[in-house]
Amino acid sequence: MKTHPGLAARPIVSASTVPALLVCLAAPAFFVLLQPWLGWTLLVLGLIAALGVDRWRVGEDTRPSLARDLSLIALGLVVVSLIDLKAELDNLAMLRFTLALGGAVLLPYLVSRFVYRDHAIRFPWRGGGRWTTFQWVWLAAVLVLGWLILPFYFITSGVYTNWPVVDTPDLIARLFIGVGAVGIWDELFFICTCFALLRRHFADVSANALQTIVFVSFLWELGYRAWGPVLTIPFALLQGYIFLRTRSLTYVVTVHLLFDAVVFGVLVHAHNPGLLDVLFLVPAP
Repeated sequence: MKTHPGLAARPIVSASTVPALLVCLAAPAFFVLLQPWLGWTLLVLGLIAALGVDRWRVGEDTRPSLARDLSLIALGLVVVSLIDLKAELDNLAMLRFTLALGGAVLLPYLVSRFVYRDHAIRFPWRGGGRWTTFQWVWLAAVLVLGWLILPFYFITSGVYTNWPVVDTPDLIARLFIGVGAVGIWDELFFICTCFALLRRHFADVSANALQTIVFVSFLWELGYRAWGPVLTIPFALLQGYIFLRTRSLTYVVTVHLLFDAVVFGVLVHAHNPGLLDVLFLVPAP
């Protein structure tokens, strides 16, 4: 990942924090509170504040434009907010998800590349070089941790009911495709778009915290409710950290897909008592 010449001393907190926080807080307004008017208000206020910050620091031309970068995040949030994120598996719902989530990644990339004429958004599939022994061990650990934690979370909290019943081969196949596709999209938008854009203005710890607000809010509406944030907040922070350490989109996607493979198995287990009982410690309801 190339570093912008103005990123030598990125602050943890600065004047840019307020507009960035306003834009990121639009995510819980859209996806947790389900109040579009509040989300739009926060986006507008955040972008106006960002323009003010850019104007205030005029002459410091080594820094990227805060307003432009936040506008790309705002664009993605608006596109996603146009659909209901309730998990459904019919053809129309899957098409709706494909267009909205695909647009939320593609449109900011195209605007960045061809309107703003920069390379702020990249997708380093082949970055990071060979995976280390620790990275391979962590992949195994993800499976074990998911197997230990996720059945307890989904079944005892009842959040598995936020996903449709999958009791036929066709529905199970659709669930498998949907869970995997959304998992890949998560990393393309939250890490390669939101996190990457925020890192141009803030220290890694601040950028990671801000992208986590967006990440966890989306997962909440998708279905990870009840005490889900206890799991999704550390997961979002860890994915950002892993991306920083590995510089590999392929690796963070692999981690996410392994975790989602357990999610898929648990959902099938929860909706089909007796089918996968041998695989999980928590019995299906």
